[in-house]
Amino acid sequence: MSWIFLVMAGIFEMIGVLMINKLHKERNLISLILLIAGFGLSFWLLSLAMETLPMGTAYAVWTGIGASGGAILGMIFYGEPRNALRIVFITMVLGSAVGLKLVS
Repeated sequence: MSWIFLVMAGIFEMIGVLMINKLHKERNLISLILLIAGFGLSFWLLSLAMETLPMGTAYAVWTGIGASGGAILGMIFYGEPRNALRIVFITMVLGSAVGLKLVS
């Protein structure tokens, strides 16, 4: 169950990051509420995951999901560059997160 909490925490981290950019472009209450909710749920789920997972592993996976997901969402929604090297490095980050799961 801890790994499910951790993956969900990473997804909510991605939502929080997406809302930072949206709030920067359109200052409205809904974007602010979604930003706070995204990061709030992310931290709460991360804390639940860390009850049984080692802190270093949980934090590395959470950050990897959030960073990679943020980069992918930036490419999808905000027209950020989609070059091959960027995708290779995103894949490496996600592969490292999977590797940490396999050795845990």
